[in-house]
Amino acid sequence: MKTFKKGKFLLISLLALLTLVLAACGGSSSSNGSTGEAKSYNLKMSVTVGEASTWYEAAKKLATDLEKETDGRIKIEVFSNEQLSGGDSGKAVEGLAKGSIDLTFNSTIIYSILDPKFGVASAPFLFDNLDQVDKVFAGKGGEMIKELLAEKGVHVLGYGENGFRQLTNSKVNVKTPSDLDGLKIRIPGITMYTDLFRELGTDPATMTFSEVFTALQQGTIDGQENPIDVIYSAKLNEVQNYLTLWNYSYDPLVLGINKELYDSLSDEDKALFDRLGKEAAAYQVKITREREAEQIKELEEKGMTVYTPSADEIKAFKDTVQPIYDKYESIWGADLLQAFQER
Repeated sequence: MKTFKKGKFLLISLLALLTLVLAACGGSSSSNGSTGEAKSYNLKMSVTVGEASTWYEAAKKLATDLEKETDGRIKIEVFSNEQLSGGDSGKAVEGLAKGSIDLTFNSTIIYSILDPKFGVASAPFLFDNLDQVDKVFAGKGGEMIKELLAEKGVHVLGYGENGFRQLTNSKVNVKTPSDLDGLKIRIPGITMYTDLFRELGTDPATMTFSEVFTALQQGTIDGQENPIDVIYSAKLNEVQNYLTLWNYSYDPLVLGINKELYDSLSDEDKALFDRLGKEAAAYQVKITREREAEQIKELEEKGMTVYTPSADEIKAFKDTVQPIYDKYESIWGADLLQAFQER
């Protein structure tokens, strides 16, 4: 009887030990985030403008490449015209930061609603050419913006390009600051642009981009400012007569993913998103620059009067908006502004 009890005790002990070993193995697997099967994702991405834009093309490229390289395990559905945020790009970046939207392609101008420091990238007449832009975003300036976005809950996969912002209106061929007097111009809804266009003598109006075409058509506003790809893809030539190529403000794009979502990915998936995101952003920059000259030509052929100010005329605009730097250097931060002014 004692031998039986002793054998039964040993059997129970062995079973208990085996259970502990199996539990330990399971715990190790869980802590490493590996379940033996890669996780699947069905994600949603928001793009500000329409399906004819280079933004949308790049977003679709990212979605296609991810689905292909993961054999359908990671899918992204792309929504144009800020459908996920009711047409409001400000709500889109807020949704991205909070995690209600997974990915977006948005301008740093829109991120200014989260922190006015983001406005530094679009300070008036900051860049003379795209070579200067590329150097800054590949260097300290781009890294500082990336760090600032991470603090807001957004991981940067790559920088795209909306381009230099140009002016359109239905009233006058703008060549000098005085030509702007009294024009009602739609601008993005951030304070820096409001102050800037007041310095230029206009009556600035803020509204979401989805409302702009109708407002121009009805004469609620006289003009607006945007890069060529947006002007072209939104067919603003149908409701605007004049286009001034003054390159007054550079508009970078952020291909961003919610940081909490990104941090939850496996190391392999993080590397995949980073690589394909960078490639998609670079593709968007490439096709934007390739198409701009042809788009301008087509806008002119469709009836727009296109004007490029001289160096002296640009200087007059620069002198007019100098108070913006005096006011906003402390808001942007001297170090951040310096990073964007390095040539």
